[in-house]
Amino acid sequence: MGIFWDLLQQDELEKQKNQADSVEDRVKHLEEELANTKVLLKKTLIALETHLVKDIDGDGKAG
Repeated sequence: MGIFWDLLQQDELEKQKNQADSVEDRVKHLEEELANTKVLLKKTLIALETHLVKDIDGDGKAG
C-alpha cells in the first residue's frame, strides 16, 4: 500500500507544480502527464504480474 500512497503524493505534487495558464502549455502538460501515466501503469503492471506470478496483459510473460 505504501507504493501507491507515494505515487499518489508524487502525482499531486506534480499537478500543483505544473499548472499552466495558456492552452499550449496545458496541452503540453497533459501530453507529459499521459506519458508519465503510461510509464507508471507499465511499472505497476510489471510489479503486479511479478507479485502474482501471472500474465495479466497477455504478452506471454509474467513480469
